[in-house]
Amino acid sequence: MTIIAALLLFSAIVFIHELGHFLFAKKAGVRVHEFAIGMGPKVFSTTKGDTQYSVRLLPLGGYVSMEGEDEESKDPKSFGAKSILQRASILFAGPFFNILFAIVLLIPVYMYIGTPSTTLGQIAPNSPAQKIGLQTDDKIININGNEIKSWNDVTNNLRNSDGDKVNIKVQRDKGTKEFSVVPQKNEQGNYIIGIGYKAEKNIFKSIAYAFTSTVDMTKQMVMFIGQLVTGTIPGGFGNSVAGPIGVVGIVSNAAKMGIINLVYIASIISLNLGVFNLLPIPALDGGRLVLLGLEAIRGGKKLDQNKEAMIHMAGFALLMGFMVFVTYKDILRLF
Repeated sequence: MTIIAALLLFSAIVFIHELGHFLFAKKAGVRVHEFAIGMGPKVFSTTKGDTQYSVRLLPLGGYVSMEGEDEESKDPKSFGAKSILQRASILFAGPFFNILFAIVLLIPVYMYIGTPSTTLGQIAPNSPAQKIGLQTDDKIININGNEIKSWNDVTNNLRNSDGDKVNIKVQRDKGTKEFSVVPQKNEQGNYIIGIGYKAEKNIFKSIAYAFTSTVDMTKQMVMFIGQLVTGTIPGGFGNSVAGPIGVVGIVSNAAKMGIINLVYIASIISLNLGVFNLLPIPALDGGRLVLLGLEAIRGGKKLDQNKEAMIHMAGFALLMGFMVFVTYKDILRLF
């Protein structure tokens, strides 16, 4: 059942991605031949207007087939007949819908587990925080003269201390108290003092935190991509990426741990798909957007259709090679 849940979840994420392309294509007046979820032979299909809606056997992808997307077409409703801005919006919509979907999924997660506050909920035994007298329910209002508005402010100030003494001002009961403490470096190389936050369950804060955490995760993904390009990934490339088999395994494990874990993993996968598709790699939405940018620079002069098709074919071959490699690594990890 967990594998079925993983496949359904992945199909839902792909559906959201393709729905973005589809809706903006329809809005721009592009003729859509097929809106498919899955790959391979058709399991189900129905036609409405000019568009065939189909579900295919392998739930590992999907596509929106538009008139004139990859070939010459004189149809005024073709993709190529639309303005650069319209085509860019269609391409960008897929990844953008995935990013929005990640935010939507995170909202119920944070409503359930709560969002970080600046009030202390945990004090680790024998930690620097306990030794100086910090207590549960103390509210941190200032660190080294910097106003504290969120838990990120707390962690950032401690991280930037470089192990030097920091001055912490807290609100306790109806008064305030000040403490000085020397942070300790943990195994990850971050400076900590042994405190945890008290979670707050509030729908408005959950919405806000879903946005901010999505931004933070996006930054981490971009950083990871930079490490991928420079070859500086901690633990090595093969141990840091996962293919379809690895993703199914991750989702299956999350499903065993409960619906909230499953939804959280789904949000990360959706965000990954959105960010990855915006990379300037041929055959991806990001690569197509780069070519549209070149067309705009050339004053609207389109690139040769055959050359563009060859560029995307090369990008697709590169992606397939990458997929085979990470799938091979997934299989090795299984054994």
